[in-house]
Amino acid sequence: MSQNLKKDALAYHEMGQPGKVEVVPTKPLSTQLDLALAYSPGVAEPCLEIEKSPETAFRYTSRGNLVGVISNGTAVLGLGNIGALASKPVMEGKGVLFKKFAGIDVFDIEIDEEDPEKFIEIVKSLEPTFGGINLEDIKAPECFKIENELRDRMHIPVMHDDQHGTAIISSAALLNALEIAEKEIADVKVVVSGAGASAVSCTRLYIALGVTPENIVMLDSKGVIRKDRDNLDATKAEFATARDIRTIQDALTDADVFLGLSRGDLLNGDDLRLMSENPIVFALANPNPEIPYEMATEARPDVIMATGRSDYPNQVNNVLGFPYIFRGALDVRATQINEEMKLASVRALAEMAKLPVPRSVKKAYNDNSLGFGREYLIPKPLDTRLITTIAPAVAKAAIESGVARETIEDWEAYNTELEQRIGIEQDIVKRMITQAQLDPKRVIFSDAENRMTLRAAQTVLDEGIAKPILLGNRDKVTALIKEEGLSLKGCPIINPFEEERQRAKYGDILYEMRKRKGVTQKLGKKLMRDRNTFGSMMLRMGDADAMIAGITQDYPTSIKPALQVIGKKPEVDRVAGMYVVTNNKQSYFFADTTVNANPTADELVDIIGLTAEKVRSLGVEPRVAVLSYSNFGSAKGEIPAKAAEAVAKAKAKFPDLVIDGDIQANVALNTELQQQNYPFSALAEHGANTLVFPDLASGNIAYKLLQEIGGAEITGPILMGMDRPVHVMQLGSLVRDIVNLTALAVVEAQQATE
Repeated sequence: MSQNLKKDALAYHEMGQPGKVEVVPTKPLSTQLDLALAYSPGVAEPCLEIEKSPETAFRYTSRGNLVGVISNGTAVLGLGNIGALASKPVMEGKGVLFKKFAGIDVFDIEIDEEDPEKFIEIVKSLEPTFGGINLEDIKAPECFKIENELRDRMHIPVMHDDQHGTAIISSAALLNALEIAEKEIADVKVVVSGAGASAVSCTRLYIALGVTPENIVMLDSKGVIRKDRDNLDATKAEFATARDIRTIQDALTDADVFLGLSRGDLLNGDDLRLMSENPIVFALANPNPEIPYEMATEARPDVIMATGRSDYPNQVNNVLGFPYIFRGALDVRATQINEEMKLASVRALAEMAKLPVPRSVKKAYNDNSLGFGREYLIPKPLDTRLITTIAPAVAKAAIESGVARETIEDWEAYNTELEQRIGIEQDIVKRMITQAQLDPKRVIFSDAENRMTLRAAQTVLDEGIAKPILLGNRDKVTALIKEEGLSLKGCPIINPFEEERQRAKYGDILYEMRKRKGVTQKLGKKLMRDRNTFGSMMLRMGDADAMIAGITQDYPTSIKPALQVIGKKPEVDRVAGMYVVTNNKQSYFFADTTVNANPTADELVDIIGLTAEKVRSLGVEPRVAVLSYSNFGSAKGEIPAKAAEAVAKAKAKFPDLVIDGDIQANVALNTELQQQNYPFSALAEHGANTLVFPDLASGNIAYKLLQEIGGAEITGPILMGMDRPVHVMQLGSLVRDIVNLTALAVVEAQQATE
């Protein structure tokens, strides 16, 4: 981990309210009546109902959507036995993933107890609090005993994700890899490197799927686990072989499958050459696999390979499983997560990988070739179909196996509810970053004499999002890099004052462009001393692919050089600004928030077109509301009339666009209000996700209020209609704001070359 990333990680956890989670009330608490209902005396009523019928706790409390992420910190991934307290950031992080991917609330509980019996007693005593228990980062072999006893003694789902998460995901990959290799599961020979919790659970699940136990060879740090070895514990004895196999090379000879959950760089190309035709290699050690991907594919071009890394095909990532498994279990109030539910999730994942990959997923990973095959054994983590694939499969298995306390009759309605829980359009920023990483572009940072800019540049460099080009005084930039503990190795630092030849060349070009707009040849060269002007010309001339400006100057000052030098696309009549505003359910798109002060109806039509095109490029189908203080003519005035005229013209110009207005903001978003009062509205069924404001003031005020009061995450401003990818930040932008907009700029540069 780089020094910059370490510093940013600490700042991320410390900034604002420390940590990553908080408790948020779900009921009004504004009045004395609210308080009387929430606590004394009103709270007595649900208490008495629960006392009479314990199952009603799921009706009157949050228990049905609450999972305990519980650890003693004895086996934290990559860190070892760091103790309960030090494991808390990891457990909070796991809780965030539950909420993000499946809409499940979490209390993280760190228990300072390594004695298995005492740990079991403590966790068992917490059963009234939770709908499910996710055990995390508990060392083997104690974890097996802890999970087994808790499953037997508790009446809610209990799962140790370190064991079963990897097992479920890799099992789905195994089924599909065997299909591609045209091998029968009962016949394959399997080598397992590692004997910890994950390795043992993977092996057990492979056997449940049909692998013959006698065909398995397991190795630990001491070598092959053989029946004649002394002091084998019960778990290792379960997988001990009687065959005359002494080394990993012996085990690999004619083997069909290698599963690695041990240490990096264990194997080499010669080892893989010992394996059978179409070898299946799951090298899951992190961060370095048991054999490097490049080495494996060079030694065995016929290899079918998976790793734990996102930069190679077939990443075995637990986030493909645990959020959705618990989601399905909670939704039918299952008493446990049994073998049938795990196998159902395996098969659901495997079958999902065979379905056509949505365009949005291909776009997110910048890979139009994504489809079932050697490099696509399992779905991608950003595929929004995961929740509607795995959760229903798990829920059905729970019902059919008799561990569900509730049934689901309308599965289509259940899928709709699942989509609404997480907000299917919520992961726009993550998709942008993932796509940018696939083909990073050269991005100019024109304010490199700023600490935030440099830290953002380090982040995009480290994360493989972009290749920064830094504009500024070389000595100042170098000194700031040193002060911040950054490296930015390989990133050019360009000071326009020192680039006399380039400045002269660019100045002549600017003169030819704007000689009838007051720019003389001398002035053209002088203007090139300005970093924003110089950077804009670099971008125009193809010396860079995108540009980020505006960190240290006001918006009008920063945007002016870009407008003069780069200009708008030939096919558009104007540029406009947009923000992505994301709450915990969905992303919304606000325009115009930065450029056009008081657009006419015709200008609003241009803004609508630009915004719809940009929203679609982000993988979302726009549903546009043109806002006003009126609903479909309920009030008269210049703004309602302008909005209504713009909608009429936009419908004619963009017949496939879902759009309506004039309409008030709350009505545009509230489908119930529309269905009751304006059922004719094009937005009545699903509501708006794209809001076009009648003037700059209202749009700018709205997004800033949501940012400061509403707690929304704001991405932008996104400059639309420019001839090259250029974005101008607002004063005071944070590192993450700069990183997010840089990712967008890279994606735009990628799209420009398609």
